[in-house]
Amino acid sequence: MWTFGRRLAVGFGLSFVLLALIGTVAYRGIDALTRTSYGVTHSRAISERLAQLMGMLGDAETGQRGFVITGDESFLEPHTTALASIPVVMKELRELTADEPDQQRRLDEVDQLITRKLAELQRTILLRRTAGFEVTAKAVADGAGKRLMDDLRRQVGEMDREEHDRLKLRAQEVEVAASGARIAIAGGTLLALVLSAVVALLLTRALSSQVGSAVRHVQSSSAELQAAANQQVTGAKEQAAAMSEITTTITELLATSRQIAESAQRVARIAGETASSASGGDATVVRTQESIAGIKRQVDAVVAHMVDLGRKSQQIGAILDIINELAEQTNILAINATIEAVGAGESGRRFSVVADEIRKLADRVGVSTKDIRALVDDVRAAVNATVMATEAGSKAVDGGSRHFNEVATSFRQIAGLVVTTSEVAREIELSTKQQATAVEQVNLAIASVSQAARETEASSTQTLQTSSELTSLSKELVRLIQAGAAG
Repeated sequence: MWTFGRRLAVGFGLSFVLLALIGTVAYRGIDALTRTSYGVTHSRAISERLAQLMGMLGDAETGQRGFVITGDESFLEPHTTALASIPVVMKELRELTADEPDQQRRLDEVDQLITRKLAELQRTILLRRTAGFEVTAKAVADGAGKRLMDDLRRQVGEMDREEHDRLKLRAQEVEVAASGARIAIAGGTLLALVLSAVVALLLTRALSSQVGSAVRHVQSSSAELQAAANQQVTGAKEQAAAMSEITTTITELLATSRQIAESAQRVARIAGETASSASGGDATVVRTQESIAGIKRQVDAVVAHMVDLGRKSQQIGAILDIINELAEQTNILAINATIEAVGAGESGRRFSVVADEIRKLADRVGVSTKDIRALVDDVRAAVNATVMATEAGSKAVDGGSRHFNEVATSFRQIAGLVVTTSEVAREIELSTKQQATAVEQVNLAIASVSQAARETEASSTQTLQTSSELTSLSKELVRLIQAGAAG
């Protein structure tokens, strides 16, 4: 047996197929009309170019005749304009008839005739300029130009008739395509309407039958649900009353547990504060001990630096001795150079000046060396005094460090005892918290059960109300289906 969904799918499927067929036929008809419209436009463009070509040839002949009669060059203006425009129109005709062999063949003949006609016009114009009117009139009267124009009109007329025949054929194709599209669209639309009406009627009958069966089943189930809801409401009320009494008892027990937990927490907090203070004192002593050790390291470094400074001052003294000796040797050399310069006379005067300057520089170096030596001796004395004072301070720091080690040991013992006391207090606090938490969890569980009982009572009441409404609704649906079937 087909379900309602399958019947609905089949109905929509048939409608979709009909719409697709109608759309396909309409598209093909429109496509044919479009192609035919392009062909009509193409044929009309060829006819227009042919008419332009004949008009230009007529203008060229008119200009030639006016010049032959009057001899006025201004009458040749239409002739000159036509000569420039005719090649353009011929090129357009070549492009428009590129896919039409017969028209291309006729266009070749037209091109040859135009070439001959233009040559004949040029010949008569030249003859009028050189021989005069009477000779030119006799040349024109022989009828060669007229025969060429008659041949041109005949060839162009055949091309134009060919395009008109194509226009008639395309008009017939348009009529056939339009008639087919109208018949397909009208017939398909009528068939789609009939099919839609049949499918709607079948679906309505099937839906009424299936919904009626479902409504009767719902009516039976709603009656059973209503009886079960009445029993559930009674049991939920009794359960809610019992849970309310249990909740009151657990609440009193929870209040007592919280008081015990708060007392244990205060004890643990005091023990923790004491342990923190002891730990802080121990940390302070450790930091002080570390500071004293750092001071000792710095004093030892100062002593080492001072000893190194004394050693370097000795090295500076040795270097000063060398500089002083160099200054004395330079002074002696300068004196000898001065003596040699005096003996050299006028040519050694400049050298004497330089030697004198060198001697003065050596004297200043000697004086500066003595000053530096005095400063180095002062630095040595200061370094020795600093070393002695620093060694005394180092010994004092060692004694203070030993005393602080003893104090640190005492603080560690006190801190250990306080930590033991704090751990015991925390164990008491933890036990009381666990007890209070257990009681609170029991209270929450009882509260949840009580809330569930109240929600069950409310839900049962709502279920009872819903089942009553469902019974009324099923009766109303049965009445509507019966009324629809009777109608």
